[in-house]
Amino acid sequence: MCVGLTVTYLTTKVPNFAHADFVTTGIYASASAYILWGLNSPFLGTPVGFIFGGITAVVMYLVVLRPLIRRGASLVMLMVATLAVDVIISQGVDLLFVEKIQSFYGRILGDKGYNFYTLYQLPDFTIYGEPALLFIGPAVLAGVGLSMYLLLNKTKFGIAMRAAIENANLAKTLGINVERVYLVSWFIAGGLAGLAGGLFAIAYTTQQNEASILIVSIFAGSVFGGLGSIYGAIIGGAIIGLGQVYITGSLVLFVSKYVSISAGSQINNFQGGIPLAIMIVTLLILPRGLTGMNWGELFRRNRS
Repeated sequence: MCVGLTVTYLTTKVPNFAHADFVTTGIYASASAYILWGLNSPFLGTPVGFIFGGITAVVMYLVVLRPLIRRGASLVMLMVATLAVDVIISQGVDLLFVEKIQSFYGRILGDKGYNFYTLYQLPDFTIYGEPALLFIGPAVLAGVGLSMYLLLNKTKFGIAMRAAIENANLAKTLGINVERVYLVSWFIAGGLAGLAGGLFAIAYTTQQNEASILIVSIFAGSVFGGLGSIYGAIIGGAIIGLGQVYITGSLVLFVSKYVSISAGSQINNFQGGIPLAIMIVTLLILPRGLTGMNWGELFRRNRS
């Protein structure tokens, strides 16, 4: 999720507040493929999430952001536009099509317990007695990191993409089709978000307002790693994700043991505050994130 957000930020220089909607698109697309096609595992539906997440991102760029950028819209206007898209996708479409969508799922799925608003956690299988997602998730993350490295450093398109990100006008003079680079970049960004959504549906139950919950963690991970670095997004996203799970879990155990069980159970309600706290501290101490810090200079100062 964080890698996708960073890619969209690098291309348009605007924080995309609708990025979590690409994730939820991937959630429902991959889950629908698993349910409606009768796949053996929900993991097999994640490529569908990638495709639909990428398509959603491209449509948003073509319909909303590109026209505004061509008209010289300011950064604030572009940010407001992404917020508007988020509202339209997460709330407007739901209100307009809620009955039709629920009726469709009801006819197809019967009493299986799935609908558009509450998608129950999809079944996982086990590897050596542990959930397969525990192994497949990190493997996918490593694959994404390696793929992005090879794309950016070993392919002509990757070199063109880096040139367009650094200086779009200069890239145009060199014969690079910047518009095509942006389209492919947005498809990759939305696709990665959709892929993450497919895995998310296996890990958690998805609620109606999932996008508004996820966007906080996504921004926190990208800011923590360094919003201008794809590799920083991988590091930041992993740290924020682990922090949410394990810090919250440790607090629940501690409070339940030494205060009360009821108080411990309430800690989970504040899980979303952990990435916000980490993001605030990061902005205060490391404004450019982990990868924006000159660690070599810092080590030299400490040695001296």
